[in-house]
Amino acid sequence: MTRDLILGVDIGGSGMKAALVDLDQGVMATKRHRIKTPRPAMPGAMADVFGQLKDHFDYSGPIGCTFPGVIQNASVVKTAANLDASWVGVDAAELFGSKDSPVTLMNDGDAAGLAEMEHGIGNGVDGTVVMITIGTGLGTAVFTDGKLVRNTEFGHIEINGLDAETRASSRVIDDFGLSFEQWAPRMQVYLETMEQLLWPNLFILGGGISKQFEEWSPLIDISTPMVAASGRNGAGIVGAAMAAAANVP
Repeated sequence: MTRDLILGVDIGGSGMKAALVDLDQGVMATKRHRIKTPRPAMPGAMADVFGQLKDHFDYSGPIGCTFPGVIQNASVVKTAANLDASWVGVDAAELFGSKDSPVTLMNDGDAAGLAEMEHGIGNGVDGTVVMITIGTGLGTAVFTDGKLVRNTEFGHIEINGLDAETRASSRVIDDFGLSFEQWAPRMQVYLETMEQLLWPNLFILGGGISKQFEEWSPLIDISTPMVAASGRNGAGIVGAAMAAAANVP
C-alpha cells in the first residue's frame, strides 16, 4: 500500500460525511466535510452528493464508503432501512466509483467497529466486543477475539413488538423532544437485550451522540463495561478508508 491518505465517506440517514484518512495513525487527516442526505434518499441524488464530497477534497484514488444497511461483496446493497427502498439490489460501488476512484463499500457499523478494534479503544480486547453506532438508526458490529462477523444489523431486533432503532436511536430524541433522562431507559432496555443475546465483554458506543457520552452514560446501569468510541463520530470514515486500503494491490 503506497498511498498515505485515503478518502473515507460515511453515509447516514441524515448526513453524508467525508474526510481524508491517515492510515498509519488511523485518524482523520482533514476536517470532516458534511452534506445533508438528500430527501428522498434515492441512488441518483446520493451519487451526486458523493461526487460533491469527492470534489471537495480534489481527490482521485481508492475510496472507502460506509452504508447504513447490509452490504455483500463490498458492493451490493441488500437493505436500506433509513434510505429509499430503491437502493435494494443496487451495486453502489459501481454507482459511486470510477476507473480512477474505485469504491469499496462496507456496512456502517462494521466500518466503525473495524476502526475501533484496529486503532481505537477496542484494540487488544479479547472475547466478544459489540460496537453500536447511535444515529438516525442503530448500527452494530460484533467481534469475537478480533474477528468481525459482518452485517449483523442488530439495530433491527424486535423489542416489545417494535424495531429497536425506532425506540432507541438518537433520532427519537429529536422526533419526540426527549431529554437524556427520558431517552436513557430506552437505550438501557436495548443494551440489556443485547447482553442477553451476545454476552459481550465490552460495548463500544459511537455515532453522533457519543460526543455527549459523559452526559448520558451515567443514566444507564448494565453489567457489561460500556465506553465511548475513541474515534467518536469519525470512526466510520476511518474504517471505510481502511477497507478501501485492504482492497488495493
